Amino acid sequence: MIQVDISNVWGQISLPDLLSLEKEVFDAHMTLSEGTGAGSGYLGWLDLPAREPTEEIQRVRQAAEQIRFDSDVLVVVGIGGSYLGPRAAIELLQGSHHNIQKGKGDPQIFFAGNSLSTRQWNELQKLLEGKDFSIVIISKSGTTTEPAIAARALRWMLERRYGSDEARRRIYAVTDPTDGALRQMAAEEGWETFVIPPNVGGRYSVLTPVGLLPMAVAGIDIMEVMNGAMDAKESYDLRSFENPVWLYAAVRNLLYRSGKAIELLESFEPDFRSFGAWWQQLFGESEGKDGKGIFPACAELTTDLHSLGQLIQQGQRNLFETMIRFTPPAQKYTIVSDYKDLDGLNYLAGKTLDFVDEQAYLGTLAAHADGGVPVICVDCGELNPRKVGELFYFFQLSCGISAYILGVNPFNQPGVELYKRNMLCLLGKPGYEQ
Repeated sequence: MIQVDISNVWGQISLPDLLSLEKEVFDAHMTLSEGTGAGSGYLGWLDLPAREPTEEIQRVRQAAEQIRFDSDVLVVVGIGGSYLGPRAAIELLQGSHHNIQKGKGDPQIFFAGNSLSTRQWNELQKLLEGKDFSIVIISKSGTTTEPAIAARALRWMLERRYGSDEARRRIYAVTDPTDGALRQMAAEEGWETFVIPPNVGGRYSVLTPVGLLPMAVAGIDIMEVMNGAMDAKESYDLRSFENPVWLYAAVRNLLYRSGKAIELLESFEPDFRSFGAWWQQLFGESEGKDGKGIFPACAELTTDLHSLGQLIQQGQRNLFETMIRFTPPAQKYTIVSDYKDLDGLNYLAGKTLDFVDEQAYLGTLAAHADGGVPVICVDCGELNPRKVGELFYFFQLSCGISAYILGVNPFNQPGVELYKRNMLCLLGKPGYEQ
């Protein structure tokens, strides 16, 4: 089980404060589990974890094996929840440089359709030169501008390279079971399809084929991910403050009520960066509405201690930190002695890099707490696919409960549509003239 340590928030909040929130947390958890709150039509993610592979998961595995067999590259086309989850899992488990020296049997995985950058598109075209590739298009509608442009361009590239029939075999769609342009296109073209359940919103979809298919192509054991999520579902159904989900949701709301409007999620693992981006969307889009919401920000430590550290330490007292820690890997690196010792590091000779990292963590924690910054510490234990599944479910459950405590609907995003309407009007799309 993930452990949440709140010993570094006392002074900003008190034990009576925490205990006074118990009924609100209980009610929010009940509202979520019983489906009686706003957005209750989007609670399908609660029941996605599984101990045994479903028929859909079996099909995901088969498609992944086919892609691994015939492709040097898989391009995942999607934006927001349609790509952040799988990217988070792949980079956290395999590193941000996971594509180096990969090919057929273990394909490179690139992501497209998450921006409108011409430079990024030109780079992707160059990366695909001379390589066999397949694409996975992830979208409930198929009409979101950014992924739709990328999907059209990549389909054209496939058809030019392989001809229509072979191109069809290399296109996979993850979409709504019955409705939408992508579902219609897939049916007309004969693409293999996978389902995003209608009762699962995009930012909660990582445990559907949205996340599972790219993970499986990357060689990640997706049943271990699902079993980790099931561990979380069973463990975090506890209705007391012994539940780390309760602690996290309660403390962040208490800090928000005391004026801490920014949460800075941090890890001492650089490969956690994409997971942080997934977390940002999850909490930002779920809680940021009705004039409310904790602003979700991310930092990579120790790197960002040399850029943001000054502000955190002595800037405005309007933020709190959530520090994520993992057990060090079994393979250690030991710092060696140097006979000249010009860099002055011989005092560390014989010590391991993870030992130095641990002291940096403890030193940072003490400095920030002493500087008046509340810090929630989240100890995740060993990093593996099972733990990643647990982490996804932990944060999704925390987010649902936290948003209900905050008094907002965790599952809608009315503000997101405003920029889309303005952009489509400016682009001259029929029906968006005003």
